[in-house]
Parts: sequence; structure tokens; C-alpha cells
Amino acid sequence: MEQNQKLKPMKRTLLVTLLVACIAWGAMAQINVPQPSPSGSVSSKVGLTDVTIEYFRPKVNGRKIFGEGKDYLQPYGQTWRSGANAGSKLILSTDATVGGAKVKAGEYLIFTVPGKDEWQFMLYSDLSLGGNVNRYDKANEVARTSVKPIKTSHIIETLTFNIADISEDNTSANIELAWADVAIKVPLKVSFDEEVMKEIAENTKVNPRNYLAAANYYYTANKDLNQALEWVNMYLNTGDNAKQFWNLHLKAKILAKMGNKKEAIEVAEKSKDLASNFPNGDFGYIKRNEDLIAQVKGK
Repeated sequence: MEQNQKLKPMKRTLLVTLLVACIAWGAMAQINVPQPSPSGSVSSKVGLTDVTIEYFRPKVNGRKIFGEGKDYLQPYGQTWRSGANAGSKLILSTDATVGGAKVKAGEYLIFTVPGKDEWQFMLYSDLSLGGNVNRYDKANEVARTSVKPIKTSHIIETLTFNIADISEDNTSANIELAWADVAIKVPLKVSFDEEVMKEIAENTKVNPRNYLAAANYYYTANKDLNQALEWVNMYLNTGDNAKQFWNLHLKAKILAKMGNKKEAIEVAEKSKDLASNFPNGDFGYIKRNEDLIAQVKGK
């Protein structure tokens, strides 16, 4: 009798151990298989803004995707989560303008309303909505714009987002969505001038080399060239910096853009001579200066 009573706790312990082992084995025995709509992401820096799109990528798989009527997976005129599963998300590291609307830095769901001649593109602030378009509340929209659909030259089998057409001055790009036989592009604009100006003011005080970065920014952005020239001179007049032919070339370019042909040629010639006599090579600055001189003389 006593022996049976002693065995009962042991049996219970054994059963619990076996149960835990079975649960652990079951958890480890899961099989990973490819998802019908795999996750994807695309990111790019536009100006000083990190732009990221996270989404799930459905496939055409022989289906009719966009069109009029119930035979299509996504009929015209109905709100679409712009992807599969929990939908698609746009992440901005700074404030930006999307489709003409000012949008604060943050994370937003992407919704669209496809149409034959026009699509609606919306950004939505309540991330908890996920892909549930039935609970869509227009009060949570932060942006809405109309765009024209583009017929693609071939079928895009898997939904694809892209951050395309980044402008030369890095102030604009397009958010591109392409799937099946259609694509749309939504304009994105960023502003970084205020931030750059703030950094110029702060950093030139502690590092004279930042005068060069400031001068080059003003030169590239077609801002105050007199200020750009002042900054580059402040750097070149320090120590032996005037022997740096690559930075003399920047001064020559600024002078040329200002229309000061004579001094631009003189500075370019000096930069060329220093480059010609530099023991470690000219790094292409002989030709750069020759091209600049020819350009100035040809004006």
C-alpha cells in the first residue's frame, strides 16, 4: 500500500515530463515552406530621407487581377490593401510630400483604389487596421492623390514596389507599384536645405574642412555663389591648403559659374600645374582643369 502511494507522485512526474517533451518536440517539428505571398521590402535614400516600403508580394498565378466586375481579383472602384496579408507599409525617416500632401515622418499603410483611367493612392495612419479594408476610416487618411495607370509592356507576375526616378538634385522620386499589366507612379518630394544649412552653421565652427562641403553644396544647388567662394577661400587660406589642387579646382568651378572667366582660368591653370607635379599622380585633375578652361573660353 505504502509502495503504491510512493509510486503515484513518480508517475505524475513522469507524465508531466513526457507531456512537456511532446510539446517541445511538436514545436521543433514545424516545417518551413514557401509562402504564397512572400514578404518583400525596398528602401532608398532620397535626399536625406530614408524611404522604405515593406509589403507582401502576391502572384498573378493565371488570375485576372484588375478590371470591371466580379471576375477580377481586384475590381475597379474597390479599396485594395495594395498587397497581400497585412498589406503594404511606407516608412519615412523625415517629413516629406507624397502626392502633393505633406506627410510627417513615420509609418503608414498604403491603400489604393484601382480604376481603368485613374487610381487613388492613400496613406493611412492607423497601422492596427492591417489589410482589413472593411474597417477603413477616412478620418485616418494622411494623404490621398489621383494618378494615371500605366499599361506595362509585359505581365508583372509578382507585385513589385520600387522607389524610382530619383532626381539629379535628390529632391524628388516616384513610389512605383507594378503588378499584372499595370503600374502607377506616385510623386515623392523631400526637403533638406534647412537641415543642411543648420549643419553648415554648426560644423564649420569645429572643422574647417566643412567649409569645403558647404561651398560645394552651394555650388551644386545654385545658391549664393559669393558665399560659396568665401567659404572655399577661408579653407584655402589656412596653412598649406592652397596646394590642394583638387580643392583649387572647386574654386575655379565656382568662379566659372559666377562668370569670372579670367580668374577662373588662372585658378584652373594653377590647379593643373600643381596636379602635374604631384608625386602620387594627378587623379584626373589635369584633364578636369583642361576641360574647364576650354569650357570657360568657349563661353
